Amino acid sequence: MTAFSRFTPLAASLPASVPFVGPEAIERQRGLAVRARIGANESGFGPAPSVLAAIADKAGEIWKYNDPENHALKAALAAHLGLKPENFAIGEGIDDLLGLIVRLVIEPGMPVATSLGAYPTFNFHVNGFGGRLVTAPYRDDREDLDALLDLVRREDAPLVYFANPDNPMGSWWDAGSIVAFARALPSTTLLILDEAYSETAPAGSIPATDALIDLPNVIRMRTFSKAYGLAGARVGYGVGTPGTVGAFDKIRNHFGMPRLSTEAALAALADQAYLSEVVGRIKAARDRIATVATANGLTPLPSATNFVAIDTGRDGVFARAIVDGLMEHGVFIRMPGVAPLNRCIRVSAGLPEDIDLFEEALPKVLAHLR
Repeated sequence: MTAFSRFTPLAASLPASVPFVGPEAIERQRGLAVRARIGANESGFGPAPSVLAAIADKAGEIWKYNDPENHALKAALAAHLGLKPENFAIGEGIDDLLGLIVRLVIEPGMPVATSLGAYPTFNFHVNGFGGRLVTAPYRDDREDLDALLDLVRREDAPLVYFANPDNPMGSWWDAGSIVAFARALPSTTLLILDEAYSETAPAGSIPATDALIDLPNVIRMRTFSKAYGLAGARVGYGVGTPGTVGAFDKIRNHFGMPRLSTEAALAALADQAYLSEVVGRIKAARDRIATVATANGLTPLPSATNFVAIDTGRDGVFARAIVDGLMEHGVFIRMPGVAPLNRCIRVSAGLPEDIDLFEEALPKVLAHLR
């Protein structure tokens, strides 16, 4: 297939790919139907009834563009977190904001520090803007703060990515260690602190809202995709100093936020009782996933997220065989992509009937492989 001949050399050198293969693509490629969608870290519990009601109530306004300044959502977040509206940037999910940050900071050839095996969509953006990824390996299945700090200093990296809690392993650090790491970074290095799973994190693991707000070289990322159940709405936000988050206005898609997504986020933020209920259901699902894993001779890792990483005790080939085998039973899960993390499979919290299917299929797959 021929392509337009005047793409930039960088664009021409990149593969046409996406960081994740979605369950829809797997269904098309393999002719299999997904019966239990427990691989993408979505919330099968869905959004609050109040959120669905708000979407229905505002559906007739879909002909309008969203407020390009996202004033209402910024104000609501400020009231919720005890900050000011100018401390927030709104985007089409954290993934959109990650791309904008890389565009703001990185020119071709510049080093970007991250952990080997960490969130691949961030790497996708770095590659897309010509950055040079430099990595530090995980230690004991969590990102290594000391190694990341050494890497930043050694490479003089202008950008570093760190997630707490972590995807894909579900591990976490305590808030004090994270604050110390952020304050030890050179002032010329921007820290992306990805807190997509902050709502499911244990007490003491997320720094206080105002703990880092004085640092212009820190942007904290949050989302409505996980515990709030709005992955399909694509609503994320960054938290930082007004001067830093205000830089997004230089390059962002000002009409990118869908109007109904904003209404959904406002309603979700207002219904904290439902959020608390869902967090409890996520914990119950994690516990059950761990029980199923243990019953089948596998080792569930401690998790602060809405998924459980399960150590298969073998290697990436064996883990991939489990993932593929479960899909033969209609159970969609994923796995980390880089050794030694890829010895694990990863199962998202889901409805009881989804975990029922996982519990039924897993021993059949393992018996076939063993």
